[in-house]
Amino acid sequence: MGAIIIDGKSIAAEIRREVATEAEELKRQGIVPGLAVVLVGSYAPSHTYVRMKEKAAREVGIESRTIRLGEDTSQEELHAVIRDLNRDPSVDAILVQLPLPRHLNEKEALELVDPMKDADCLHPCNVGRLLIGEAGIQPCTPRGCMALLDKMGIPIAGKKAVVIGRSNIVGKPMAVLLLHRHATVTVCHSRTPDLAKELREADIVVVAAGQPGLVRGGMLRPGCAVIDVGINRLPDGRLIGDVDFDSAAEVAGWITPVPGGVGPMTIAMLLRNTLEMARRRAGL
Repeated sequence: MGAIIIDGKSIAAEIRREVATEAEELKRQGIVPGLAVVLVGSYAPSHTYVRMKEKAAREVGIESRTIRLGEDTSQEELHAVIRDLNRDPSVDAILVQLPLPRHLNEKEALELVDPMKDADCLHPCNVGRLLIGEAGIQPCTPRGCMALLDKMGIPIAGKKAVVIGRSNIVGKPMAVLLLHRHATVTVCHSRTPDLAKELREADIVVVAAGQPGLVRGGMLRPGCAVIDVGINRLPDGRLIGDVDFDSAAEVAGWITPVPGGVGPMTIAMLLRNTLEMARRRAGL
């Protein structure tokens, strides 16, 4: 394999150490960063992910609270919980864990979160601020991807970037962050007629399509940077990304593994966002 493997675990650990140091400094000033996660239903991956967030928050000195609601929770009950957290002065950041059960309206729930406590930049006000480049909280996973590029010293300005996927959580905000850093950005999706053609011109490739093995080495420009956001569980229990790792690693200059690449960065950036929100609450 020719590519440099981007170790998201070690980079995330470095960020978490920085957050822990800064959180301790805030506590000496009487400020305790607080994160609240709203978890609805029984979707197993969400429960696993939230436990990881709880553990990570405790380790860095952030007060973490998870409100667990049953599968049959009504929209009104969910909204009541969010309103309570909006009013709670000990909560700096609120994360509504997605996906919600099918009978619940995600859009209504996310729009109810106080934009000043929106931990993952999903409120329409914050999405608008992100688009026009105003300072504020950035969505956790795209922010983590940008941090990986920066930590590895991968140039962004003036480079061509291809983002595969157009979700509101990853694809769209990822494209915006790259644009703000002066990349020329193409967003590809299920209607893109010739994905390989777009990829062969890309210096940076970010894949968030939810399709295992979608991108293969023969589709890539030699020496490019590949950030694989996908995480897919195979019938045999293995986790793989949206990129065929072995073939892509023969061509790319840098590549993230799955697991151990983007995943740890998402949690690290949630902690970073919470800390920054606490600092903002204190007027620092």
